[in-house]
Amino acid sequence: MFKRGPSLENDEVVGFDDEASKVIKRLVEGPVESLDIIPVVGMPGLGKTTLARKIYNDPKLSYEFFSIPWVYVGQEYKIKDIYLRILKCFKKSIEDHLNDDVDTLAKVISDFINKGGRCLIVLDDVWVAEVIDDVKKVFAENKKGHRIMMTTRDRYLATYANTEPHDLKFLNGKESFELLEKRVFGKGSCPDELVELGKKFAGNCGGVPLAVVVIAGALRGRPNTNDWVRVQKNVAEHFYKNTQAGCLKFVEMSYNRLPQEVQTCFLYCGVFPRGFDIPSWKLIRLWIAEGVIKPQQTYTPEEIAEFYLNDLVNRNLVILMRKKSDGQIKICRLHDMLHEFCRTEASNKWLFQQMHLTSDQAIPSIQDKDTCRRLCIQPSILNQFLLDKPIAEHVRSFYCFSSEQKQIDLPPNDIKHIHKAFTLIRVLDVEPVKFLSPKIFNQLYHLRYVAISGEFKSLPPSFGKFWNLQTLVINTSTSESTLEVKADIWNLLQLRHFHTNIPAKLPAPATTTGKTSCLQTLSMVAPESCKKDVLAKACLLKKLSIRGQMASFLEPKGGISNLEELKCLEHLKLLNDVLYINKTIHLPPAFFRLVRTVKKLTLVNTRFSWSDANKLAQLEHLEVLKLKENAFIGDSWKPEIGGFSALQVLWIERSDLESWMASSHNFPILRHLVLISCDKLKAVPLGLVEIHNFQEMRLDNSKEAVKSAKEIESKKPKFKLTIFPPETDSKDTQ
Repeated sequence: MFKRGPSLENDEVVGFDDEASKVIKRLVEGPVESLDIIPVVGMPGLGKTTLARKIYNDPKLSYEFFSIPWVYVGQEYKIKDIYLRILKCFKKSIEDHLNDDVDTLAKVISDFINKGGRCLIVLDDVWVAEVIDDVKKVFAENKKGHRIMMTTRDRYLATYANTEPHDLKFLNGKESFELLEKRVFGKGSCPDELVELGKKFAGNCGGVPLAVVVIAGALRGRPNTNDWVRVQKNVAEHFYKNTQAGCLKFVEMSYNRLPQEVQTCFLYCGVFPRGFDIPSWKLIRLWIAEGVIKPQQTYTPEEIAEFYLNDLVNRNLVILMRKKSDGQIKICRLHDMLHEFCRTEASNKWLFQQMHLTSDQAIPSIQDKDTCRRLCIQPSILNQFLLDKPIAEHVRSFYCFSSEQKQIDLPPNDIKHIHKAFTLIRVLDVEPVKFLSPKIFNQLYHLRYVAISGEFKSLPPSFGKFWNLQTLVINTSTSESTLEVKADIWNLLQLRHFHTNIPAKLPAPATTTGKTSCLQTLSMVAPESCKKDVLAKACLLKKLSIRGQMASFLEPKGGISNLEELKCLEHLKLLNDVLYINKTIHLPPAFFRLVRTVKKLTLVNTRFSWSDANKLAQLEHLEVLKLKENAFIGDSWKPEIGGFSALQVLWIERSDLESWMASSHNFPILRHLVLISCDKLKAVPLGLVEIHNFQEMRLDNSKEAVKSAKEIESKKPKFKLTIFPPETDSKDTQ
């Protein structure tokens, strides 16, 4: 009658002792007179149900709670079944209630609860918010400190139940090997000759218990090294083929609930190599170039794509590796188990084809034009692939990524085969390959996205004919200090993002009339390119990075005055590329008026006086301020009262600052403070304690300020303080 949920076997539980203690503490010591919900959230296979079972069976809870019903919910739940399962905890026979409606059942359960002591209801595998709302109805009176513990893989849902859910951690290497050993050898131990291989297997599982269990199942009963080596060569296949263990079945459950467009975005993440750190900007731009983001009138493609990526992270299908200073996703990654799901499903749907060596060390043939139009190739076999002079006119996307970020030097004659093989290519991301000249791509007029590397001194005029180009990424290793752009980029009406690793010298627009450029990102350009006609043409820019000699640019009548043309500018970075400065330069008095729309400002090596910093307080939309490598010089900073009204993140790096006075009057909503290599700073202003939003601080190599930082931590509950290098316990050094 009642559904039994999928879970790991319960005979060996590894790595959950600390996690269980934390959740039990919250269940027992939470609000005394009100209902509290403790969600346990994590990716598929991470062991949420296993942890919940461990907590459920803990003797301490049976002492603290009068009754503890366990209910598996699942995707296809019925609230009546949930109510009946709860009721069964209070009555041996529920035959009399099988025909009751849900409201009657809720009332019956509520009456039982009111007669007893504290009640804890465990809801396993919750997928929708309605379940939480319906179960809360049985607690008509919440004055006993009743609890609900729930497991879910959806962070949106977890935070709906409680703004501070319990995020289940991944197993560490030692725990993963311990679990593997128990699953393979039971009460025995791993033979010495297999320990090294066993640790590799455990590491390959990425800290996910279900992945460890699946691999252990493949190893069980195979006691010799040769068998283990054979399994090692096909680890990914075991994730998919072992349907009895249901490893990827867990992923499929989440995948099937995604909207079709988001499903494609998720599978598309598989084009990156296993274990690859994926920059969010790259993933988003590729989604757009591939046409998987459907245009909408209300939002830009970038906004829609960012929403989808956040959705995948909140559903625990994509792992958040690093955040930007404003809290948005900067780097993400697929767990190996999820990567295998994406790769296999994408292949089944002909979304893309992975090119890798077969068992006989051969390169598989390219699938025909009626199937796959996207190719991903490992850098190690690119040379061998090109030697065959492939012809694939049907291919529209070609990818070559390197997890080690190494460049590949290929013979020029081999490289030429890339543009000959893919004459109708639209997306080309081959940054590990080192090209001698970008002219090789002259005939690829269909390109929408290009990311290439090489010894480029200039961008040739031929790039001005790529009418469909949306994103252009150029990384050059030339000895030149700038990249001269000879192409008429103002004629590229689809170009939205232009990235270079050295300052680009932009051409002047042929005419100031006509349609404005669609450029949203220019990262980075030389100061002399910031002329009035150039910025007037690029008036829709949201992100601008300027690098070069800033002294003349920052003069009252210098190029900085042309920034007034940019009415949509949100992110601005000024990097002064001069090693020694003879004179102090100043922020122009009108700076705040020129960039008043800016939300994020980064200043590097500008060496302004700290008195100039107070001018930045007039930027009413400024949320993130990064001051790096002596952006300001001097030994003291005393901000004026009433400034920085919107600032949430303050980052100070490599500064000679010794004394800093500040409080809630200067930074009323500051949330996050970062101090890096501020080794002369004597103290973090204690007045920051008064800021209600202030919740996180990071100190790197700023040891003089550690004592004051700890004092702030002691006075603010739930405050996160990170100190690097970590302080060594005196006992450990003896």
